[in-house]
Amino acid sequence: MSQSSQFALLAQRRFGPFFWTQFFGAFNDNVFKTALLTILTYEALSWTSLDPGLLNNLIPGLFILPFVLFSATAGQLADKFEKSGLARYVKILEIAIMTIAAVGWMAHSLWLLVAAVVGMGLHSTLFGPVKYAYLPQQLKPEELVGGNGLIEMGTFVGILLGEVLGALLVVHKPWGIQLVAYGTISIAVVGWLFSRRIPNSPAPAPDLKINWNPLTETVRNIGFTRQNRPVFLSVLGNSWFWFYGAVILAQFPVYAKDYLHGDHSVFVLLLTVFSLGIGAGSLLCERMSGHKVEIGLVPFGSIGLSLFGFDLALASTHYTSTMAVDLSGFVAQPGSLRILFDCMMIGMFGGFYIVPLFALIQTRCDRKHVSRTIAGMNIMNALFMVVAALFAMALLKAGFSIPQIFMATALLNAVVAIYIFSLVPEFLMRFLAWLLIHTIHRVQTVDTDRIPEEGAAVLVCNHVSYVDAIVIMAASPRPIRFVMDHRIFRIPVLSWIFRTAKAIPIAPAKEDPWLMEKSFVDIAQALHEGELVCIFPEGKLTTTGEMNEFKGGIRKILDRTPVPVIPMALRGLWGSMLTRGPGNPFERSFRRGPFSRLSLVVGQPVAPTVATPEALYSQVRELRGDWK
Repeated sequence: MSQSSQFALLAQRRFGPFFWTQFFGAFNDNVFKTALLTILTYEALSWTSLDPGLLNNLIPGLFILPFVLFSATAGQLADKFEKSGLARYVKILEIAIMTIAAVGWMAHSLWLLVAAVVGMGLHSTLFGPVKYAYLPQQLKPEELVGGNGLIEMGTFVGILLGEVLGALLVVHKPWGIQLVAYGTISIAVVGWLFSRRIPNSPAPAPDLKINWNPLTETVRNIGFTRQNRPVFLSVLGNSWFWFYGAVILAQFPVYAKDYLHGDHSVFVLLLTVFSLGIGAGSLLCERMSGHKVEIGLVPFGSIGLSLFGFDLALASTHYTSTMAVDLSGFVAQPGSLRILFDCMMIGMFGGFYIVPLFALIQTRCDRKHVSRTIAGMNIMNALFMVVAALFAMALLKAGFSIPQIFMATALLNAVVAIYIFSLVPEFLMRFLAWLLIHTIHRVQTVDTDRIPEEGAAVLVCNHVSYVDAIVIMAASPRPIRFVMDHRIFRIPVLSWIFRTAKAIPIAPAKEDPWLMEKSFVDIAQALHEGELVCIFPEGKLTTTGEMNEFKGGIRKILDRTPVPVIPMALRGLWGSMLTRGPGNPFERSFRRGPFSRLSLVVGQPVAPTVATPEALYSQVRELRGDWK
């Protein structure tokens, strides 16, 4: 895929038909659900005597109930059978469900419509594992973030358009009900036609024996996912996002009607700006991540979710108008633009949060178990969304206002984020790295695709500044174990960061021979487990900008564990405040400039048999060129 545009994928058969198939599925789900929620909010008395606030939380809960019951089976089917065929069968099921819903619309039968809600939940349950397991089969690693961004953008634009169309059609007199009934059948047929163009996508585990017991398979699925800690905690992080989103979105109909005193067009406006935000955030992920899986965006997204969720609650309390308004009247009210801005930013930061998590799950789990991992995630998502519905209903029953629910959810998000990022420090470390290279420095990377995507290797680099490790970490698609001086490793406060990054402290033999030997044992163990290890063979920071000679430790590492060596060179860091040298460091910093350019250049892999300190020194020196 071109580095300039992820949209090129839409013109390719391996992606385009699949994109439109899932787009029309999300679109149809939301035409139907929003039409139902709108009619129950604004014309409830002619359909049911139940409380509209209760129904607005209950119906989304019923939609995701099949995810709990059938995701385990759906994951097995997606791993066992070819995916394009499965997609077509799922779309035929959608046509049948929308036909049942049409009967419910025409007969004014609420419970037949509720049954169709559950049916569309089943449709999404079956399609979910196919959807996210299809992408890593058809896309290259460097295309995954862009592809996931497009899928998320398409999903939420489909949600947006579906919500807008559903809310507008159902109140259209006198044919609103008929338009929704026959329109949803037509959309399902269009989705089926696109599914016929999806290319063959072979089953990764055709010999898999289906376990039809959803309870035992669910337990086994989640148990398997837990074995890969980063993937499992990414699944939990993903599920938390759906909890957060379910709580916020479920309040919008009543929030628009009772707090903003708006008609259904104000409800549609809130959904529009939220969906545009999440679509924009999803698309921006590829640019902000540099075309790689950048999990440093996840904490960034989480911060925004709490910040703007909290401000939405504050903005709601400052909206004091009690006049009934339509869309234009609402926009003219003082405080309305702040509410809309908060909704859009919640969506945008949600995109920053969710897209890298999907890409990480797809790239780091067992290729033969992707669909079942996604199914396990869908089960967790469903459980979190059920809890979200119960959580919102409990708060409403306890007397919380909707703005107070927004505030409670934002605060809870901050607590959960701190907990998850303390369990997986890699997220926080990547965030710090991403922040550094997008604020203090502008970093250009050259040939970073030479860093292996899997398997053990030793990275060697010149040592210029105190942030060398962070720059290298930000450029790598994988976690790196850095070998560092034991005195720096033990600096208070910083020590926690180094420990969470699983750095390996080392000392000279004359200072601490036991620690030195332990360091080489830890390095050998890390390489044996297939990890990347980075060393700075100079053994110290340069004080002149010139490279020091490479020490012989690299040979000791390779003699124990012969693995490829990847030479790298940092350019442009020397002279910043973060380098060591004579004179005033602030003077050097301002001479270089606070937003200086720097580069990380990666060389060709070197076989362990020829990776001598002298040869590696020459290669790193050549990569660095005349830069300091």
